[in-house]
Amino acid sequence: MIRFDSATKGYPDGTVAVDRLSLEAPSGRTTVLVGPSGCGKTTTLRMVNRMIEPTSGRVLIDGRDAASIRPAELRRGIGYVIQQAGLFPHRTVIDNVATVPLLLGHSRAQARRRAAELLELVGLSAELARRYPAQLSGGQQQRVGVARALAADPPVMLMDEPFSAVDPVVREQLHMEFLRIQAELSKTIIFVTHDIDEAVKLGDKIAVLRVGGTLAQFSTPAELLSNPRDSFVAAFVGRDRGYRALAFAEAEALHLCQEETVRIGEPMSAVADRQRDGWVLVLDDGGAPLGWLAAGVVTGPRTTSRVEPSQLHLGGTLAGQDGSLREALDAALSSPSGRGVIVDAEGRLAGTVTASQVLAKIETHAVHTREQAMRPVVSETAS
Repeated sequence: MIRFDSATKGYPDGTVAVDRLSLEAPSGRTTVLVGPSGCGKTTTLRMVNRMIEPTSGRVLIDGRDAASIRPAELRRGIGYVIQQAGLFPHRTVIDNVATVPLLLGHSRAQARRRAAELLELVGLSAELARRYPAQLSGGQQQRVGVARALAADPPVMLMDEPFSAVDPVVREQLHMEFLRIQAELSKTIIFVTHDIDEAVKLGDKIAVLRVGGTLAQFSTPAELLSNPRDSFVAAFVGRDRGYRALAFAEAEALHLCQEETVRIGEPMSAVADRQRDGWVLVLDDGGAPLGWLAAGVVTGPRTTSRVEPSQLHLGGTLAGQDGSLREALDAALSSPSGRGVIVDAEGRLAGTVTASQVLAKIETHAVHTREQAMRPVVSETAS
């Protein structure tokens, strides 16, 4: 556990970056610091590993005051990941990751073996190990940065906007990798971001900071979205917080419709009888959805004897059976057919849903949530 006990950082010119911050980041969980520019997120993060010393107050790690621990000793137990990965450009990927184990006294063979294991953990192929950072994409460099931070198996990880410099597609992939790795390793993580969507997706607890480094709200993502403490938090979270909150409503109870499908490579003559409202879903040989085929393709100038990948409409996202109502609604709204595609854990078609079906389930969920919220009030009044 990391505890900030009235931690304050002021400067001689009178600027206060962090002002009497008190909160507890639970062990084995991800605590996200979020807020506008100048709210003290990075300063707060760096007080944990003493890159910045608090002016007053304390930062405690598992009950021990960080100020009582020599900086070098303290930092050996803390992984640190920054926005640009901070890799050594003259060292190969595997040697970048092996740096910390070597400093801790491991042999070169042991350090490289550990580095190879970590590269696999963060989803990088063995063939990348001999490359230099400049030969990697931005997303690959960030994965190497995470692997290097994990190299000493630290109980604590500090991550300062690690995914903000990559494009949205790569960022989504890195989010999924982060969640997978954290589910496996259960590190105590403090994660800084300015993006509320990233905070909601990755955080177990979220601390919203105001400019000047004061704490506006500290709660779970679901609580933050459903019950912002004041107008500042409500404005920062955004007007669409109700939609974001659907990410915490499970979609597993949705009734799925069976969809008429064809396989890629099937004769085009098989399509006409299986179309529904002018669309038919095309699957690969393993039963995974590939895209939608429109009626115009069957009868128009692009008609071929068999269903081909170039004919498919690739619009529409996929939602998992174990996903959220937000994902299911997005799948339905983005689908060219108006029917959201739901897949099982192996990526095979499970069925489809319409937006109206999801909205009906959302209303049921909202009613249940309101009833749950009212119960303590009713009970208290009755007593």
